[in-house]
Amino acid sequence: MPNTNKPRIHWALWLLGIVMLLAWQYWPQESASLHAPAAEHTPALVELPAPSPAESPAHSRTNSQLPAFLPAEARTTIALIQRGGPFPHRQDGSVFGNREGHLPRQPRGWYHEYTVDTPGLSHRGARRIITGGNPPQAWYYTSDHYDSFRAFDPGAGSGALR
Repeated sequence: MPNTNKPRIHWALWLLGIVMLLAWQYWPQESASLHAPAAEHTPALVELPAPSPAESPAHSRTNSQLPAFLPAEARTTIALIQRGGPFPHRQDGSVFGNREGHLPRQPRGWYHEYTVDTPGLSHRGARRIITGGNPPQAWYYTSDHYDSFRAFDPGAGSGALR
């Protein structure tokens, strides 16, 4: 007598696989860092002092005054953040949970993440800008998918990147 349950199990496995693939595709990107192995080193967190108005007025800041550690593509991302979008990636603007605690502790929803494109990649890559506050009051860049961060000041009030 043939086993009639075999076709049902076959289709159930296919359906389960499709559901898992869809769940993985639409799961928030910040949760991916939960499964990453812990870093052996303490992440670099650089706090930059805010310039005094006499040293660098907000209205005089320009693109060239961004830190050298930011890739050229970060300028586009900063301009989009300052304009409020539209963003090229659906995850851009989503809440960054800071679950590892590498950034200063803030209430959930204070940090948001944005993709900094990497030329030659067909996916989002590892580069992100994390902002804190609305409008952004704190700015951080990571090139290694949340393992380390560097603070920077884009001169958000200047409109130079808009």
